[in-house]
Amino acid sequence: MNAQPARSLMTIGDVLGLLRPEFPDITISKIRFLESEGLVEPERSPSGYRKFGDADVERLRFVLTAQRDHYLPLRVIRQHLQARDRGENVPPLDPAAGPAAAPEPRRPRTLVAADTTAEDPAVRLTRRQLLDGAGIDEALLARLEEYGLVRRAGTHYEGDALNIARVAAALGEFGFEVRHLRAVKAAADRQVGLIEQMVAPQLRRRSTGAHEQAAETAREIAALSVKLHTALVAAGLNESLDR
Repeated sequence: MNAQPARSLMTIGDVLGLLRPEFPDITISKIRFLESEGLVEPERSPSGYRKFGDADVERLRFVLTAQRDHYLPLRVIRQHLQARDRGENVPPLDPAAGPAAAPEPRRPRTLVAADTTAEDPAVRLTRRQLLDGAGIDEALLARLEEYGLVRRAGTHYEGDALNIARVAAALGEFGFEVRHLRAVKAAADRQVGLIEQMVAPQLRRRSTGAHEQAAETAREIAALSVKLHTALVAAGLNESLDR
């Protein structure tokens, strides 16, 4: 690790603020996890606080981009960084190159993707890719599977699992345990059932493009449902906090 000028050093909170606009799911725990994996090595103040330089931030940005855009496991990212540190001529990351390439795409079986910030549901992830991409450990993934929030599709996971795992980990920062999320899962399942009922007549049509029209309708209903849920939660919190 190269020493950084004292005036350029940042706290972990400063780093979080710099990276969050580009990586909304980043958390302090994720930064600490990447440090524990040896992917970034911030300096330490005499009192033990982490101090990050510009080079550390760029290193974190590289790691997060490689995870988000290329679905690469930390092992491969680490090898890439080590080669770069040795001064080797490292080619740009290519999601189609090598055995550690990004998961192969396939047709999604679901009608609706999450939202534009969610992971592509057509992507297939290995268990290691899911763990590395979400920045979680085996114990948390096991609990997510136990409570039905994340499911395997054969030997792999679909892209939605990565988004769910990341959000569950972020909620964990506020004290939420997986068991607390069962009610959220149950509500989501009920909402899915209701949307399926709404688009069922369209799916039964034999006309060309009926399935695509049903998928579009389902997406619109899902988006409106999320907006309604957000508004209701906000209204409930305002009422509760104003008492």
